[in-house]
Amino acid sequence: MFCINVGKFERLIRVLAGLLIFYIGVLYPLEPKLWGFIGLIPVITGILGWCPLYLPLKINTNK
Repeated sequence: MFCINVGKFERLIRVLAGLLIFYIGVLYPLEPKLWGFIGLIPVITGILGWCPLYLPLKINTNK
């Protein structure tokens, strides 16, 4: 199991930024679709509240 290591404000920013990247990459026809799928990463980490990259760096923004 994992513990939540992403704070509420950062989670909101991640979801919004991820949705924007997803929109630009997948729905907007001029950008490559790969960016759309990369945009799912911050959305997923924002929803879960857990970032695997934070573990080795020992970062915890959840207060």
